[in-house]
Amino acid sequence: MPNPSDTSPLLPHGGYEKLRSYKVAEAVYDATVVFCDRFIDRHSRTRDQMVQAARSGVRNISEGSGAAATSRKSEMKLTNVARASLNDELLKDYKSYLMQNGLRVWHKDSPEAKAMRERLKHDLAPHLSPAKPGRPVLTGLAGLSSFIREASPELAANAMLCAVNQAAYLLKRQLEQQARTFTEQGGFTESLHATRTKARVAQGTSPDGQPCPLCGQPTRRRTASKGPRAGKEFWGCSQYPNCRGIIDIPSDERAPFDKATPSEKGASADKLHKSDQSDLSDPSDKS
Repeated sequence: MPNPSDTSPLLPHGGYEKLRSYKVAEAVYDATVVFCDRFIDRHSRTRDQMVQAARSGVRNISEGSGAAATSRKSEMKLTNVARASLNDELLKDYKSYLMQNGLRVWHKDSPEAKAMRERLKHDLAPHLSPAKPGRPVLTGLAGLSSFIREASPELAANAMLCAVNQAAYLLKRQLEQQARTFTEQGGFTESLHATRTKARVAQGTSPDGQPCPLCGQPTRRRTASKGPRAGKEFWGCSQYPNCRGIIDIPSDERAPFDKATPSEKGASADKLHKSDQSDLSDPSDKS
């Protein structure tokens, strides 16, 4: 996943091709097309629904990865759509196919299911026994479509159950990680606020890098808009109004603003005050 630069508010995004969840979901999609071509009536609505569910599983992963640049909420939503398409739709269709055709559904702890899952953990499974004539062998995730093209209906459907289960499990773990990242790091709105705050601090930092005398946060150059100090410049805490720490600016360091007329001072102070308030908006992420 590429990391945006420190000066960009964009969140980490992309790189989905390297995710194991994407690789398994893509293999499931390709193999589902082969399975439906072999075993499901071409005019059956179930055929279209199975292929669409498999496609949704893989395409929503890539779409969510791209959406992550500006919305962790969208990323999580799309990841969950991918998981639900596989786990709550496609998985049920494969089970229904087996039961409706009087075929055995492997128990998850059966020797066959364990062996199949172990093969699917690898793109190319190690230590494969020589294939027997006329008997298809699953060589790993990369060979799933080829295996489905030759296997019996029971063997093919159970292999797909194992692959779909694996993809759904990986997506569940991925969704949980995305939720943790959001909790710990926030979302796009917070990133925008943090980037803008850094830029404003860089445009006018306190003398010698002095932090706020009350809370230690960065200070910003401000101008008093009212009271006995109206028109006078000072360094005010960036956390205002939660913190009201200030640092006086010596008269010889003040901007030419202090020499303006009273009316000019008032107009400029109001403008600066409104600009400062734009940085005090709620930084919580609503997207």
